[in-house]
Amino acid sequence: MRALTWQGTSKVSVETVPDPKIQEPTDAIVKMTSTAICGSDLHLYDTLGMFIDPGDVLGHEPMGIVEEVGPEVTHIRPGDRVVIPFNISCGHCWMCSRGFFAQCETTQVKSEGKGASLFGYTKLYGQVPGGQAEYLRVPQAHFGPIKVPDGHPDERYLFLSDVLTTSWQAAQWADITPGGTVFVTGLGPIGQMSARIARHLGAERVIAVDNVPERLEMARRNGIEVLNFDEVEDIPAAVYEMTAGRGADSVIEAVGMEAHGTPFQEFAQRAAGKLPDAVSRKAIDKFGIDRMGALRTAFASVRRAGTISIIGVYGGQADPFPMMDLFDKGVTMRMGQAHVKRWVDDIMPLLTGDDDPLGVDDLVTHRVPLEEAPHAYEIFKKKEDGCIKVVLKP
Repeated sequence: MRALTWQGTSKVSVETVPDPKIQEPTDAIVKMTSTAICGSDLHLYDTLGMFIDPGDVLGHEPMGIVEEVGPEVTHIRPGDRVVIPFNISCGHCWMCSRGFFAQCETTQVKSEGKGASLFGYTKLYGQVPGGQAEYLRVPQAHFGPIKVPDGHPDERYLFLSDVLTTSWQAAQWADITPGGTVFVTGLGPIGQMSARIARHLGAERVIAVDNVPERLEMARRNGIEVLNFDEVEDIPAAVYEMTAGRGADSVIEAVGMEAHGTPFQEFAQRAAGKLPDAVSRKAIDKFGIDRMGALRTAFASVRRAGTISIIGVYGGQADPFPMMDLFDKGVTMRMGQAHVKRWVDDIMPLLTGDDDPLGVDDLVTHRVPLEEAPHAYEIFKKKEDGCIKVVLKP
């Protein structure tokens, strides 16, 4: 089969690799019909190469048609249309039974001290081949795959794999109250959907910050107030001015380690990526070189006794938090990988009708064949050609 593979820092290529096969009775093989590029993929593309090997297949936002199932997989069958969650969870361990699917004890990568395995995402998370390919082997398929109906194009359901469920969790964990104000840092796909979901959950005002014109325009047409950090010198001060001097009730940090405004950390992170793998892994883990710009903006913009929901991905041990300020303000913080299956029942009714209350149909900007994936990575990374969200078509 053809698959998008990592070949080195800022280098990916579509190669012919062995077709996946059933290995365990709980496996399934799914023929991909759509598979998206995530901002988290750019961390592998650009920075975290010390945790990935040349030839590894990328991608963790897939959907397709079931080709084959193992004998213990009974809730789906060949021919079913399914979305595959990005985290691989068993559905029955102690963590899964409590809804913490991103911490599944069956698939935890204990050798690295990490949570549940992820598709297409480094040795830290199991080094499981990903979904930017023609076919995908799905472990724990007795639980993971989400069966979806016909009647809408793939992109109405595809983002249950990550973007929608991650954004839903971000909003749920932000303690949004009717009439409240929500501030979102970053208007990539997760920020876009988090802002829309915040409005759907009852926020009176949703304010978001970015500097990419196409992202700002997309947010505006979905009812979000925007700030351009190239034009506004002090974003937290602007948020305070917009909220009667109090600050936002809830903040969703949707940027993570791609934050602008932290040039030293960015240089250190890139430099670490050029060291030998064993050395650079220790550097990323121990030296505290995450980029903190978006977090500092979030900390400064939340009101006293407010809530910060951190959904942006961080790849190292970040600089020390400003604990005195956070403690003094009485801030609540929640964070972590999305527990995908926990939120599907809440979201699915919003997708199956003819209306589109979350604006899911207004997110994808580029649809390209799998063979053009290397170019798609480049324009996504560089934010060229109005690129906000790419869907690959194997």
